[in-house]
Amino acid sequence: MFLIGITGGISSGKSTVSSILGNYGCSIVDADVLSRKIMQPGQNAYNECLKEFGSEILDESGMIDRGKLGQVIFSNTMKRKKLNAITHPKIRRLLILETIKCFLKGNRYVVLDLPLLIESKLSPIFKELIVVYTSYNTQLARLLLRNDLTKCDAEARITSQQNLEEKCQYATVVIDNNGSLENTQCQVDDLIKRINQHKTLNLYEILVGVVLFLTTFIYW
Repeated sequence: MFLIGITGGISSGKSTVSSILGNYGCSIVDADVLSRKIMQPGQNAYNECLKEFGSEILDESGMIDRGKLGQVIFSNTMKRKKLNAITHPKIRRLLILETIKCFLKGNRYVVLDLPLLIESKLSPIFKELIVVYTSYNTQLARLLLRNDLTKCDAEARITSQQNLEEKCQYATVVIDNNGSLENTQCQVDDLIKRINQHKTLNLYEILVGVVLFLTTFIYW
């Protein structure tokens, strides 16, 4: 099994590239999906966030409103660190669990979509590391179009993350997502050709299996 990491910045288009890879048959493990799962009412992360940030982060139905929570944490480094301390260990456990499930199913290519992949120092475990790149201006324009944010709030969210140019230095593949969907599709097509060159079982795959096995004892 080959682990493929994909990362980028807010509104850079990670989900678009992950979706295209999924259409090619790659198994996708999305950290954002898992983060929503652990924030459901009754989950430990939900209760801890409510205790830490107060009921003002809830919507009318009692669910955590990601927009309201974002307003709290993106402008305050300490609160953002507190949120990460609450959520990251739980997301990490689910990521490992989902990856092990893919391994046991015999999935050949597993894509982990992780916004903080590089910041978490996880890059060495991936056979391929994809950074989805867009310019700052493109990020800002897309974020303003997608979310009901002021320009100031949008800029704060972008600058709270590691610079995309810096992330590209860690990549084995950079997908330039400044252009059209068709252009991005062509780049992913080339990526698939690259990935499919990895044909035979090798030391990397054996090591992945060993690491996944050992982590079950570390985290449970």
